[in-house]
Amino acid sequence: MNLLDALRGIVGTANVLVEPAATEPYLVDWRKRYRGAALAVVRPGNTREVAQVVAACASANTAMLPQGGNTGLVGGGTPDSSGSAVLVSLQRMTRVRAVDLDNDTITVEAGCILQSVQEAARARGRLFPLSLAAEGSATIGGNLATNAGGTQVLRYGNARELTLGLEVVLASGEIWNGLRALRKDNTGYDLKQLFIGSEGTLGIITAATLKLFPLPRSQVTAFAALPSLPAAARLLELARAGAGPGLTAFEVMSARCIKRALGELPRLRAPLPVTAPWYVLLEISDHADEAHAAGVLETVLGGAFEAGVVEDSVIAASLEQSHSLWEIREGIPEAHAKAGGNVKHDIALPVSAIPAFVEETNARLAERFPWIEPAVFGHLGDGNLHYNMGTRAGTPITVAFEHEREINGIVHAAVAARGGSISAEHGIGQLKRDVLPDYKSALELRLMRQIKQTFDPGGLMNPGKLL
Repeated sequence: MNLLDALRGIVGTANVLVEPAATEPYLVDWRKRYRGAALAVVRPGNTREVAQVVAACASANTAMLPQGGNTGLVGGGTPDSSGSAVLVSLQRMTRVRAVDLDNDTITVEAGCILQSVQEAARARGRLFPLSLAAEGSATIGGNLATNAGGTQVLRYGNARELTLGLEVVLASGEIWNGLRALRKDNTGYDLKQLFIGSEGTLGIITAATLKLFPLPRSQVTAFAALPSLPAAARLLELARAGAGPGLTAFEVMSARCIKRALGELPRLRAPLPVTAPWYVLLEISDHADEAHAAGVLETVLGGAFEAGVVEDSVIAASLEQSHSLWEIREGIPEAHAKAGGNVKHDIALPVSAIPAFVEETNARLAERFPWIEPAVFGHLGDGNLHYNMGTRAGTPITVAFEHEREINGIVHAAVAARGGSISAEHGIGQLKRDVLPDYKSALELRLMRQIKQTFDPGGLMNPGKLL
C-alpha cells in the first residue's frame, strides 16, 4: 500500500487533499511571502489519527509539518517547494475537552481557534488572557508552537506561562500524555517547555491544558499622545506604580502607524488629533467596579500630564469606545498589508534600551536608505517592538524588499548590541533560520541540535524550519 492510500485509510478519503484547488490555501503563508508544495494535506480528526498519520509518514520516510490557522509571519507552517512532505492540518481538532472551575483550567485540542477558547472560558465566568490580532483565525496549537505573546503579556505572561500541560504526538508516532493540570510538579525535566516555541520541529502538539483567571469586573482603556519615546517609557513607569498588577496592556504606536491605519481602513476613527509623534494605548483591569478603575487611570494620566509626559489623552467612556481604541492598534498590521507590506522585525529589548535603539537605528537606516519609513509599534510593557520598515511616498515597497537583507542586518546588529532578541513572539521559521547562527552561540546551537536529534532522529518533523 502506498502512503496516500494508507493516509486515506486513517482519516478518510475526504480528508486527504491532493487537488491544487483544495490544497492551495494551506501552501501559501498569510503574508504571501512563502509558497510551497505538498504531497498531500491531511486533516486528522483526533489524536489517535494524528499518531497513525505520523507513524505512516515515518514508515515511508516522508517529512511532515503541522499547521494550525496558517497565520504565522515567518514561514514556519509553509512547506518547501519539493512537494515531498505531508502537511498535517489540525483544523478539525476543535474540541474543548474539559473546563475545571475549581482548578481554573481549560483543556482544548490544538485546532481550537484562540477566540473560541476565550469565549468558552468567558461562558463559564473565566478569562483566558492570550489575545492577539489574529485571534479569530489563529489556533492554540500554533500559538504554543511559536510561544505567542500578544497584548496582555504584561500581566499574564505569554503562551509558555499560560500552559500547564501538553499532549504531543512524537516523531515515532507515540503519544506523550503530559496533560497535567498542576501548577507545581517538580519531578524532573519540564518536557512541555521543549515543545512550546519549537515550531513543530520536535513533535505535533494535539492538546493543551491552559490556565484560566477570574473575569475582571471592569476594564478601562485610554489613548494618550506623547512627545517622545522616552516619555512613553516614563508613562509605563508611572502606570506600573499607580495601577500595580491592574495594568493589563501598554501598547506604543508611532504617529506614522496610526496615520497609515486611518488612511487604509476607513472604519477607524482617531480619538485625538494625530499631531504628536507617539501614542500609547493602555488598559487597566480591575476587580473593583469601573469607577474605581477609571479613577486609577485618571490619576495616572493626570500625574503624567503634570510631569510633561503626556500631551493629551482620552479615556473610553464605554465598551464600544474601548473597542474602537483597540481597533486602531489591531488594525495596524492589516493596514500595512493593504499598503503592500513592509520589512518586518519582531524584536525584544530591555525596556530601558528601547528609546535609544529606535532613535539611533532609525537614523542609521535613514542615512543608508533615504527613502525608508519606519513603522514602529508594539508591546512596550514587555519590551517587544514590531520594528517594521516601509517606504516614503513615491518609492514602491518593492525597493525595501530588494534591500531586505541589508536592512535586517542593520536592525539585528543593533538589537544584539543591546542584549536583545531578533524574535520576540513570531518565531524563526524560514525567515530567520539562516541568520540565527549569527545571534546564538555555537554551544546553544549544538544543544538545540542535540534536542532535535533526540526527539526527531530522522529529521522528518517540519524540516528546514528553525534549525
